[in-house]
Amino acid sequence: MKQSVQERRDAGRAARARLPRAALADVHITADRPDPMALLQSQATSRIAELVPIRYGRMLTSALAFYRGAALIMAADLAAGPHTGLTAQLCGDAHLCNFGLFGSPERNLVFDVNDFDETLPGPWEWDVKRLVASLAIAGRDNGFRADDRAEVVRSCVSGYRTRMQELAGMGELEAWYTQTTVDAELQNSVDTKFAREIQQTAAKARAHDSLQAVAKLTETVDGQSRLISRPPLVVPIEELVGADRARQYEQQMTPFMERYRDSLEDSRRALIERFDYVTMARKVVGVGSVGLRAWIVLLTGRDSDDPLLLQMKEAQPSVLERFLGASPYPNAAQRVSAGQRLMQASSDILLGWLHAVGPDGYEADYYVRQLHDWKGAVSVQTSNPKLLADYGQACAHALARAHSRTGDRIAIAAYLGSSDAADIALTRFAEAYADQNERDYAALREAVDAGRITAESDL
Repeated sequence: MKQSVQERRDAGRAARARLPRAALADVHITADRPDPMALLQSQATSRIAELVPIRYGRMLTSALAFYRGAALIMAADLAAGPHTGLTAQLCGDAHLCNFGLFGSPERNLVFDVNDFDETLPGPWEWDVKRLVASLAIAGRDNGFRADDRAEVVRSCVSGYRTRMQELAGMGELEAWYTQTTVDAELQNSVDTKFAREIQQTAAKARAHDSLQAVAKLTETVDGQSRLISRPPLVVPIEELVGADRARQYEQQMTPFMERYRDSLEDSRRALIERFDYVTMARKVVGVGSVGLRAWIVLLTGRDSDDPLLLQMKEAQPSVLERFLGASPYPNAAQRVSAGQRLMQASSDILLGWLHAVGPDGYEADYYVRQLHDWKGAVSVQTSNPKLLADYGQACAHALARAHSRTGDRIAIAAYLGSSDAADIALTRFAEAYADQNERDYAALREAVDAGRITAESDL
């Protein structure tokens, strides 16, 4: 039977008995904590061996870069402690670099969570803790004073709490349709520098479309378009497996594309059927994702002047599954696609998934999306405390809206309450976990220096 609004509020307040708001500050590092380096190395076993050193090299560039690649380490730490029991569909890796701008199907520029490799249902506060710790770590990397870092994090948590309270007061459809557009963010911003940063980022994002990506990643040889070669970061299929195997694989792309089309809605299926396969290349992406198989696929529509670049990226089980149980989806890429559609207010119209054997002969689950569709991100490395606070609050608003779609927004809002108890506790957590992240980051440097782990820098 459906619960009343009051019953949902009562459930939220009752969750404080399971996890008092003050206890949100606690970092649970136990004596039997898994070795962080062993956790990282366990992920390497199913990745492309020659690319794994690039992953470690990218993680070594800063404490924040390490944190971006350490989602499994933090998941283990979060699972070691109690939680509220209030669940929602999680991003699973909600650090500040996994939010950004992209184009909605209605051609609005929206700001939202944009990475779902680790998505899974779980305690809502795990995503919030992942976000606030990333803000504290970014503040340290940028040389912020402790009180400035605390203000950045407090602003973020307050933004999540107040946004969830607003959503709790809305009807179901109103809450579901809510989204953060760039125009609305600019109208609501009272900070001139933040508004200017958003405007500049938005202008760059609108230029990041398939035409721009094609210009950057392709070249014309003998009248034919082909993807550029920048090994090991971009390797065309012909170089990876040879010309003969590449031609054979072109024939296999037909059934693969049919499987992908089957995962789309009928209207989007009709659209993608108008495009033909041209070529593909392996591409290294991100920090934590390095070593996973990722392909860029060049298609053409009306003619050669109508290109489309898709990204076909390997999906593996979420890092959260070790601690929260297996996903209900047998295909990991379907898990990613479904989680993205649940959490985002507007998703890529070509988001889909398939199971396929790649050109390298490796069988995997792949999710597919446009490589560039007005994508943009704020430069956190150059942000001052005020800019980072405004950005963190924008992330918090987006995350609260995303959680409200599948979690009980009324219960979560009631748990958080109207006081700053959760704000204070999560600010303490962020600093404490930033300390732990620095220790783990140092452990990776020591492992590399000792030769136990191989890292390749500047790639």
